[in-house]
Parts: sequence; C-alpha cells; structure tokens
Amino acid sequence: MVTADELTGLALPAFALAIGLEALFSYRMQKQWYRPKDTGLSLGLLVLSALIDLVPKTLAVGLFYVCYNLSPWQSVFEPSVGAWLLLFVLDDFIYYWFHRANHEIRLFWAGHEAHHSARLMNFGTALRQGVGERLHKYWFWIPLPLLGFDPGMVLTMIAFNLIYQFWVHTETVTRLPVWVEFIFNTPSHHRVHHASNIRYLDQNHGGVLIIWDRLFGTFAEESADEPPVYGLTKNIEGYNPWEFAIAGYRALWRDLAAAETWKDRLRLLYKAPGWQPGNDLSAKSRRAAVGL
Repeated sequence: MVTADELTGLALPAFALAIGLEALFSYRMQKQWYRPKDTGLSLGLLVLSALIDLVPKTLAVGLFYVCYNLSPWQSVFEPSVGAWLLLFVLDDFIYYWFHRANHEIRLFWAGHEAHHSARLMNFGTALRQGVGERLHKYWFWIPLPLLGFDPGMVLTMIAFNLIYQFWVHTETVTRLPVWVEFIFNTPSHHRVHHASNIRYLDQNHGGVLIIWDRLFGTFAEESADEPPVYGLTKNIEGYNPWEFAIAGYRALWRDLAAAETWKDRLRLLYKAPGWQPGNDLSAKSRRAAVGL
C-alpha cells in the first residue's frame, strides 16, 4: 500500500513542473495568469499551513488508531479493490461536507478564507492552503476508522483527493467531455467555486466528484456570459502570509466584540459568513454586502 507521505512525495515534483510550464505558457501567450508576489504569497501560506498542521494531524492519527481499534468491522474493510473504491466514495462524500461547512459556518470560513483570497487562477493557487482550517479538518474523517478502515488507508485517500484538486486550479483547460463534466470536479467547475460573483458564491464544493453538488443543490455551471471574478467579495491587500491567515479570525473577533448578546455571539460563530444580528437578507446577499 502506498502511504500518504509517499503519494505526496511523488506529487510534489509534478506540481513544481506544472507550475513552471503553466507560468512559461502564460508568459509566452501574454495571459498574465501569474505574478511573482502572488505566487510567493501562495507558497508562504502553504508553509504556514504545513507548520500549523503538525500538531492537529499528529493528534488525529492517534485518534484514528484509537477509533480503528474500537471498530468491530476491521476485517470487513481490509485492503482490497472493493474496500479502496468504497473508501474513495466515502472520503469524497466527507470532503464535500467538510468543504461546504467551511463556506457555511463563519468560524470555519475564517480558517478557509485565505485559500479564496487569490485573484488569479493557476496551479500555484492550489498551494494557497487555508491555515486555520487545519484545526478542525480531521474531525470530519473520524467515522471512517470507526467503520473499520485502516487509518493508513484513510490518510492516503485524503492525500489522493487533495492531489487531484491541484489539477483543477487552472485556466489552461476550458471544458472536458460532457460525461467528465457531469461526474467529476473539473477546472470549469472549480473556477466557479473560486469566483466572487454573486451567482457563483458558495457553489461546487466537491473534491474529486461533482455529483454531491448536483445532489445537494450547490452546483453552478460556468457561464460564458459571466466570467468568474476571482478572490473575495472584499479582497485582502498586501502579500504577508500571516496577515492573510488571520484576516478571517480578526474580522470575526471584531463582530463578536460588537455583538450585544451572547446569543448573537454564538450565532456569529455558527451562522453563515455575512450573518449579522437583525440581518434577514439571503446568505449570498449578506455575504456580498459585508465583503466576506
């Protein structure tokens, strides 16, 4: 079995090559898909997220093994083709809800916001990881070892899902065959996900598969009539990775301090980004109005 670390080790050189080739193509074709400072910011956030991830991931691995040892179904899901296929589907299903929660719960959005701060769409943007989301990420995957999936398998599948997503952060691919676009997350679908246009906000949360978005009402098609405008509804200025990592938490803290009741403070934590006491606008309108 290929481990998560081995899989990531194999992917990193491919990522570097892809970024280099795409940047060269952008320069030759005058596409302006890359800016050195922007890519540097993405790399800085990648390093920050890797450092922050050390403790939560270590604790999660230990917890995964505790849950796995408690599971009565270990023998059912021993490594096999069938077990891997089922794990692929379950992992992607969990990723969808984890990713959707990052967009629909203000506290989680504060940790995910940095990933959406990029105003350019390129392979380098895929490296612009949400730093704070590492603190709550792994809790979503606890059901898998409880079901009897070996933690090593679970971690490998999580890594595979993230590696796949690197390749959808690009404008070099317009559309893929219809059947691929229907089943899988593609560059077209993910461009929508990174757009700040009102019609595209909080859509297309899928990792590898787009079918969850189609099933649960969060799918939006990229339209030639309205090209995606990347970034946040209110963009963060500068190129300091730390400032981007904490911007969402800083804004949340300001709103918590301004709230008049503890009930409203609790709601600010779990309601959708943009919710304010007494604000009855739709989730998308609230979010656009306050610039989150």
